[in-house]
Amino acid sequence: MKYKEQLKIIPLGGLEQIGMNITAIEYKDSIIVIDCGLAFPDEEMLGIDLVIPDITYLKENQAKVKGLVITHGHEDHIGAIPYALKELNMPIYATKLTMGLIENKLQEHNLIRTTKRKVVKHGQSVNLGCFRIEFIKTNHSISDAAALAIYTPEGILVHTGDFKIDYTPVFGDAIDLGRFAELGKKGVLALMCDSTNVEREGYTSSERNVGKTLQHLFDEYKHHRIIVATFASNVDRVQQIINCAYQTGKKVIVEGRSMVTTISTAAELGYIQIPDNTLIEIEQMRNYKPEQIVLITTGSQGETMAALSRMAASTHRKVSIMPDDVIIFSSHPIPGNEKAVTKVMNELAKKGASVIYQDTHVSGHACQEEIKLIYTLTKPQYAIPVHGEYHHLKKHRDLAIEMGIPKENVIILQSGDVLAISKKQAKIIDKVPAGGIMVDGLGVGDVGNIVLRDRQLLSQNGLFIVVMTLDQYTGMLLAGPDIVSRGFVYVRESEDLMDEAKQVVIESLDKCRTKNISDWNKIKMSVKDDLGSFIWKRMKRSPMILPIIMEV
Repeated sequence: MKYKEQLKIIPLGGLEQIGMNITAIEYKDSIIVIDCGLAFPDEEMLGIDLVIPDITYLKENQAKVKGLVITHGHEDHIGAIPYALKELNMPIYATKLTMGLIENKLQEHNLIRTTKRKVVKHGQSVNLGCFRIEFIKTNHSISDAAALAIYTPEGILVHTGDFKIDYTPVFGDAIDLGRFAELGKKGVLALMCDSTNVEREGYTSSERNVGKTLQHLFDEYKHHRIIVATFASNVDRVQQIINCAYQTGKKVIVEGRSMVTTISTAAELGYIQIPDNTLIEIEQMRNYKPEQIVLITTGSQGETMAALSRMAASTHRKVSIMPDDVIIFSSHPIPGNEKAVTKVMNELAKKGASVIYQDTHVSGHACQEEIKLIYTLTKPQYAIPVHGEYHHLKKHRDLAIEMGIPKENVIILQSGDVLAISKKQAKIIDKVPAGGIMVDGLGVGDVGNIVLRDRQLLSQNGLFIVVMTLDQYTGMLLAGPDIVSRGFVYVRESEDLMDEAKQVVIESLDKCRTKNISDWNKIKMSVKDDLGSFIWKRMKRSPMILPIIMEV
């Protein structure tokens, strides 16, 4: 059988990392794309705003791409859609709230008129090329999440999306476990299941449990102003905070751009019920006593520009932290953000506020027992763990084997792998371009590894610029060398060092003249090497050295 005619699963992101989820499913002349998310930069990516997936493979196979199917409205699943659409126009299929959040992004990028969109209800299917995709109700930390059953000529693939099993969700119905069981009876070729919480034993507790904790806190701190920081996208959490505020007779202010946008979209579409006269504008805050106010804000991850961080740093234009304030962090720090979150907590505590973060959050991802339940119901032939770093995928592999999947049928993929899969066998047959493209301001992909390396060098060791004026014909030094230093040493206190450095440059130029070297590049290299080894001997540092030659 030719590989061309096989069913292929091609993850283009979302493996070896949390975020940037995007997977292509291909059969003959049809490709569907599942999710298109972004990742946030790690601390080594200096100055980078966000990272988006490389869709070279999809652009090369443009004619085959039938559509983009989205599981839910989190940034790591929808954040890169506008960037992808600028390169490759494809219709989008998603549930109502997810589509509302996507449309906010399309509007920002002026793509709303050129993009075909279709809202799909849970239980409905769409036909794209030779695939039929059914949306199945699941629970997550954002409403309207869906798992996908993908009917292919080779069998059924089930992609869980991000999910948990919540029997008492705040909004809407519980996960449709019956549908998973029916698919299991039909026979599932492969299960692509969320691995985020696979290392945690037991069950993820219900979103309603957070509501109970919040209600206790609101009752306890009735006579204080309460500030709650949470994820903008966690609409159910915001709903519960609003309920608690309403029951204790407080007014609610929503602060932070992403929070305002998400909540207004959710309210318009009916995913959040706000009692009359509960929500007020931040400008009206002065008309009320502090104890009558609840602020719901962004910044639970310690992001420098988010509302809560600005309040902690006293740079927020409208809200100043007062000693009686109670601040509730209703989220766990994402791995890597712990330092930033602790810093904000300390700043708030220094201002006299009470900071609460215990029991005020539950995860949106399934723990081991819930993942086992999905395996039991779907009985897949193959297990393909998705959404997680390598150690998550490895742990998921062990769990799948424990659930009776043969060892050779559990496949850990890397981004870019092409997996050909059929009832007879599954094997990796190819590798396609996959990885992160960095976005810095309006520049997409113009900052690569070399620029990043320069930025790291500059940030660690500073910059040394040497300006010399040479005679065009003889190579004689006519003026200079002038040395400018940035981020290396404070020049005024290091005059001796600068004078010695100038002497080194003069000697280096003399050496070039005696050897009759007239090529500017060679002269620059000589100055760079001599100055570099001098600075290393004297200071044990290696700044970036930029020799500049003016010719007269």
